[in-house]
Amino acid sequence: MEYYAVIDTNVLLSALLSKKEDSATVKVLNAVFDGIIIPLYHQDILLEYNEVLHREKFHLQEELIQTVLKSIKQYGIEIFPQPTGAVLIDMDDLIFYEVAMEKRDDNAYLVTGNQKHYPFRDFIVTPTEMMEIITASS
Repeated sequence: MEYYAVIDTNVLLSALLSKKEDSATVKVLNAVFDGIIIPLYHQDILLEYNEVLHREKFHLQEELIQTVLKSIKQYGIEIFPQPTGAVLIDMDDLIFYEVAMEKRDDNAYLVTGNQKHYPFRDFIVTPTEMMEIITASS
């Protein structure tokens, strides 16, 4: 089964920095690589990924960053969302929310480590919850 999901930058970064292969963030990223999660993105999301992953303090290798970004573009679906009018704590997160909302008819999720930045909705899940959803329907 395939799942559509917008992956918040904090989840992507945590997966790339994790030393634990069994962490929920790593499992989410692996599910993208395995074709279980179809990433949903917008150019603004890719720009944020690129900017954050290149921050010097994270010491991520350029090859790794490019592999992840290319994979998201290759295996994902670019979404051009309609404005929702939502007001979020951090308005930089709005594009993630609106991309997920645009694909809600396809049961899209927003996977984030910062649920408090978004309104309470059942499709806004933590990496652990996303993996539980996937496991439960396997």
